[in-house]
Amino acid sequence: MLQITNATIHTPDRVIERGSVTVDGGRIVEVGPAAGTPVPAGAARIDAGGRVLAPGFIDLQLNGAFGHDFTADPSTIWDVAARLPRYGVTAFLPTVITSPLEQVEAAMRVVTGGRPRDFRGAAPLGVHAEGPFLNVKKKGAHNQQYLLPPAAPDVAGWSPASGMRLVTMAPELPGALDVIKALAARGVVVSTGHSMATYDEAVAGFDAGARYGTHLFNAMPSLGHRDPGLPGALLADDRMTVGFIADGVHTHRSIIALVWKMLGPRRMSLVTDAMAALGMPAGQHRLGDYDVVVDATSARLADGTLAGSILELDQALRNLIEITGCSLSEALETMTSTPARLLGLEHERGRIEPGYAADLVLLSRDLRVDTTIAAGEIAYAA
Repeated sequence: MLQITNATIHTPDRVIERGSVTVDGGRIVEVGPAAGTPVPAGAARIDAGGRVLAPGFIDLQLNGAFGHDFTADPSTIWDVAARLPRYGVTAFLPTVITSPLEQVEAAMRVVTGGRPRDFRGAAPLGVHAEGPFLNVKKKGAHNQQYLLPPAAPDVAGWSPASGMRLVTMAPELPGALDVIKALAARGVVVSTGHSMATYDEAVAGFDAGARYGTHLFNAMPSLGHRDPGLPGALLADDRMTVGFIADGVHTHRSIIALVWKMLGPRRMSLVTDAMAALGMPAGQHRLGDYDVVVDATSARLADGTLAGSILELDQALRNLIEITGCSLSEALETMTSTPARLLGLEHERGRIEPGYAADLVLLSRDLRVDTTIAAGEIAYAA
């Protein structure tokens, strides 16, 4: 049992000054004012000293970190998961980019195989398959030789229960709409991305059940005032949540501010799209089959194509606030309750409420991660 007292608790819809949170058995059991709250017998105690206590961060697109690439070696998912709490991440979708379907299924088995003994860290909530059903004209850093046309038999075993949570695909490809319908019916979130879809083709994908857009503006046609295409459809349709990489490299700062005004926190999901170089020195690293050159701000193929990022999720939080002027509570929503709701987990993750998973982040006054609690246990302390 653990009790955190004297915290400024930020959870969607409210802020509790000098609040207290008690956790037990991996769940939050009590939330309220600190004054007069008794410390349960035998409970460990953290005095937050007025610092911000937020729900644990959820990253829907993470290709790897700390020198490990999930596509090349899915067995490293748990190794990375153990170290992600340093960025406030308590849950994530390990992302496997275009590769043989056997590699995707290997990642699914790693996730469903259960956590290692004595594990403390972020929970992999299921795999994000970014491919192989992508448009070759917007393949980005994906290996063209593994691209496939969408086909129902290839995804017949994909469901949250089998380890698949999110699939990025191009909705304009022949057969895509039937595959979108099949996946959505099983509870898999379908995302549109790496696509040349027209506006009408994109909307047809949404009507079939797609509910997300992968890294808005990247690997899709430019937004045009007469030809809005996929980005215009994603921005205009209230059914859609949009993944966004707020690093100032994938999208210009002025566009980040503009999109924020259009979408707000309930339709924007901040992601990192980070690759193996996250948490590592600059130099040469891997993303799937390719060597990637990493400098202080970006990760690129030899021809200059962006290949994921090296963005830390807590840095994305600070970036969004600095660029848009939004409130801390609004920014936190983009990486807590919004992704939880997209995944259908809004009743157990993304908020600080009794009964929810005890995933919490204690932030310093300059919004750096001080302490991360995952499943009720301290997984990181600065």
